Amino acid sequence: MSDLPRKAVTRTAKLAALPIGFAGRATWGLGRRIGGKSAEIVSKELQQRTADQLFKVLGELKGGAMKFGQALSVFESALPEEVAGPYRAALTKLQEAAPPMPSSTVHAVLAERLGEDWRDLFLEFEEKPAAAASIGQVHRAVWHDGRVVAVKVQYPGAGEALLSDLTQLSRFVRLLGPLIPGMDMKPLISEMRDRVSEELDYALEAESQREHAAEFADDPDVLVPDVVHQSEQVLVTEWIDGKPLADVISGGSAEERDRAGQLLARFLFSGPARTGLLHADPHPGNFRLLPPDEGVEDGEYRLGVLDFGTVDRLPGGLPDTIGYALRMTLEGDAEGVYDLLREDGFVKESIDLDPDAVLDYLLPIIEPAAADEFTFTRSWMRNQAARIADPRSPAHQLGRQLNLPPAYLLIHRVTLSTIGVLCQLNATVRLRDELEDWLPGFLPDEEDDYAAEAEDGTAEEAGPDEA
Repeated sequence: MSDLPRKAVTRTAKLAALPIGFAGRATWGLGRRIGGKSAEIVSKELQQRTADQLFKVLGELKGGAMKFGQALSVFESALPEEVAGPYRAALTKLQEAAPPMPSSTVHAVLAERLGEDWRDLFLEFEEKPAAAASIGQVHRAVWHDGRVVAVKVQYPGAGEALLSDLTQLSRFVRLLGPLIPGMDMKPLISEMRDRVSEELDYALEAESQREHAAEFADDPDVLVPDVVHQSEQVLVTEWIDGKPLADVISGGSAEERDRAGQLLARFLFSGPARTGLLHADPHPGNFRLLPPDEGVEDGEYRLGVLDFGTVDRLPGGLPDTIGYALRMTLEGDAEGVYDLLREDGFVKESIDLDPDAVLDYLLPIIEPAAADEFTFTRSWMRNQAARIADPRSPAHQLGRQLNLPPAYLLIHRVTLSTIGVLCQLNATVRLRDELEDWLPGFLPDEEDDYAAEAEDGTAEEAGPDEA
């Protein structure tokens, strides 16, 4: 089907077939075990078959189903290589491609939103989409003033499709758990549902993109294309070329991987500090690695950033609790970290935990922040996922008792997603540099210094301004 399947009964039938298929494969797996294959081998084969069907259906449906698939795609690093390898290509396709809308549908949307004479706005308009994603597709064109532009056209019925898909997926979310060990799918789907209206509002997206484009206008490391025109269901922005991050992941040089990883980390932490907004859709399809400008001596690769449909509004930047907690953890201050986490709701009042056990739980996760530079690998990601997912491990038992406050849900998902992409890149990154430059609370400030001096008596003779 080339058009977006919008009828609820059609979409429901496709998604409803997934849990039935899962159940059928579970029966198949039991038969294989009875036939003599080990449970571990059968489990991996079962996971492979489940993933094949899941991503085939998600890719066909677009909408919320495809968006869920894109969110999952950045976590394939957590899967065993023998499982992840065969369907990594299917996951990557979800980041960049989907069956396109017919030209007649695209023309109808443009005529309705830009006027019957919409072609007069363009010197050129390419009928074949350059990219297709969860709620819209992008066409390359030339604006009437000669600028090369990207024209994003929203699928008719995209809103209904998003809500319908996510509602269906939430009904059998428990069955999706084994796909990505250690990840709770339920809050991921719930949070996506909560942000449907933002995702569909191109005026809101245009505003977020303009703010980023203005802030990063002269930035040597990050390029955000500016907005050219916006109307309901249509968003026109400046076009940027460059190598899609998925291509860097699959075949980039070590230099490209490391540079892309460094800039991705820089954008994650600098964006909220500079704009008060967190780009909240960090899958590889939304990034480009741009070559150095010709004629610029010692020029370096830059990171092009696309799609600002989902952002988290953080007027003060990332919460300083994150920086304080990271610093205390690295310093081995178990009591301080525990008190801070309890104060911010990560540990509920009704639960008592051993501060040292909490520290032991956190230290492996923040290992990249402890080193001057750290190489993010799929094996590191798999080890972290296995440690948290194994019901027999202390980390799993403790993790189940921790709470994620709603205000941190999107920040948590974006951070995990970015780490997933860094592991796909196999990038060596100076993460600590970015934390020191951009994360509030990570470095001791003057008030911290004065408090420490006052505690040991060295600041008795001076006031806060002098100390």
